[in-house]
Amino acid sequence: MNHRYVLPLLLLSAAACNRKPFFQPDARLAYTTPLPPDADSALVTAGRHYQRGPLGRFVLGPHYRRAWAEPVMLPVLRPAQLAPGGLTFVKMGGGFQTTSLTMADSAGRSYAVRTIDKNPEKTLPKVLRATFVYGAVRDATSAAMPYGAFVVPPLAQAAGVPHTSPHPYYVRPDETGLGPGSERFQGRVVLVERKYEGKANIDGPVAGATDLDETEDVLPARYHNQRDQLDGAAFVRARLLDLWLGDWDRHEGQWSWAGYAQPSRQRLWKPVPQDRDQVFFRFDDGWASWVISKLVGKFRTFGPRYESIEGYTRNARFIDSRALPAVPRATYLATAHELQQRLTDAVIEQAVRQGLPPAVYAYEGPRMAAALKARRARLPAVANAFYRLQAEEVTVAGTDEKERFVVERRNDTATVVSVYSLEKIPAGQAQGRLLYRRRFNPRETKTVRLHGLEGKDEFLVSGRVRRSPFIDIYGGPHEDLVRDSSRVAGLRKRTRFFDTARNNELYGGPETKNKTAHNVLSHAFDRDGSGR
Repeated sequence: MNHRYVLPLLLLSAAACNRKPFFQPDARLAYTTPLPPDADSALVTAGRHYQRGPLGRFVLGPHYRRAWAEPVMLPVLRPAQLAPGGLTFVKMGGGFQTTSLTMADSAGRSYAVRTIDKNPEKTLPKVLRATFVYGAVRDATSAAMPYGAFVVPPLAQAAGVPHTSPHPYYVRPDETGLGPGSERFQGRVVLVERKYEGKANIDGPVAGATDLDETEDVLPARYHNQRDQLDGAAFVRARLLDLWLGDWDRHEGQWSWAGYAQPSRQRLWKPVPQDRDQVFFRFDDGWASWVISKLVGKFRTFGPRYESIEGYTRNARFIDSRALPAVPRATYLATAHELQQRLTDAVIEQAVRQGLPPAVYAYEGPRMAAALKARRARLPAVANAFYRLQAEEVTVAGTDEKERFVVERRNDTATVVSVYSLEKIPAGQAQGRLLYRRRFNPRETKTVRLHGLEGKDEFLVSGRVRRSPFIDIYGGPHEDLVRDSSRVAGLRKRTRFFDTARNNELYGGPETKNKTAHNVLSHAFDRDGSGR
């Protein structure tokens, strides 16, 4: 970006956000008049404070301001009547922007209560919270469709993706049934939905599962033993649905996982998407917001055409790399074609009409439905682009148990990576159960990273070819064996071994580059997204 544009951008943004930051005092329009105790509904706005004059709309963009300020009739939240036995407070939650809490019914089933509006104060350094920067960041909430999450359930159902079923409510200004943090929700519009986390919540879309956990618990189990595996094909389906909806905020914390028992005492974890706050995002329709969208790649706008696939998937890089390493291109494309058949015009039109309040549907519904239909037509091309993005660098990780990684450089278009268990090998067999296999084409894949993790692992590399991906071997903290007899034409060595300099058996060849060192940095592997 040319620096001569920076000062005018800052000045215009300051002018557009020159009002003191505030939130509507109460979602109800007639909030100065007491709400009758027996009121079942109320006329409210999700966020009329996002209204802007001509300059604000020009600089920051119209976004979904009209939908935020549109008066809609919503039911009044009554925690004591929302489920059998009522709902009782469990704990406060929420990230940096959303205010949320967990409640439970008499059967122990969990429910999330989240404010639809957000407060970005905690995302900024304290020195900026009293400046126009806070106002500008807060204003960006209007780029989200406030009722978008309510459109998703019928679409996810048709797509074959597990889903929650959120509902909007208005919280009375005198409501105290939400626990010690009730005042943080009073007078606000909230979303209430079942939470699919923990065994007590195994029913509905996850019926038949034996376990139900969050990513931070599932991934460590996956890397600890060979029993737990992630369902990559199901994850591709869920991620293509994300892309179709323009949902760019799909980091590892946005997923639960349902575990299903498999033969031979295995457990397959299927993804359960959560939190649809950013579907149908509309951001680049103002001068300043357009510039910001070019600088911040993840802020992708929903419309008839797809913007940057890399941008849509930036927040999900970690979980994508952990869940998709075994999935071939054919699965991406077959899933895209199947979704095209499932997501019919009738499904789209019904979902949009029943998800949006009537007053909002009148001007947003036809536009949203038309965009979904146009994006549906491009799903195979999007699936191919998503596959190519994931195929550039692939991480193949073992477990803390013993494995054998077999790399066969078969020809110039096929390098096959297989992983076998070395635990309890049946009599008469050289190696145990096949855990992983995928064929890599060097035109698509630059690097395959093999992580042995703990346990005494073996890495066997063979084949003579002209082209092949780099094979980076990370043995892990225990003694490992590497045997490389391969040969790839060219001067650059295509097998690289990263480990400590001692306590390993390395039988290299002309293709092997020894990258061992006198430290344990090569043993680092982020198992759950925490960076550790």
